[in-house]
Amino acid sequence: MKNLLPIGSVVLLKDATKKLVIIGILQVNPSENKIYDYLGVPYPEGYVGSDNNFLFNHSDINDIIFSGYENPEREAFIKAMDILYNQKK
Repeated sequence: MKNLLPIGSVVLLKDATKKLVIIGILQVNPSENKIYDYLGVPYPEGYVGSDNNFLFNHSDINDIIFSGYENPEREAFIKAMDILYNQKK
């Protein structure tokens, strides 16, 4: 869980030519009943509608272009999510 990139990170996925900016972490896709590491939108455009949202996992990332903002508030959030995730196992 600690290796999750912060919101605002810009990445390039494997076999992709368009960068994505991460706007969410640990996102649930209810139609698949599956949790993904990230929710991203095209960079530099940002959110342009739900048809251009991409769910992906850390293993899908080929290159980290920019790592987003980190602070103690984010660290506490990641720690809380880690506890919650481990309780559900």
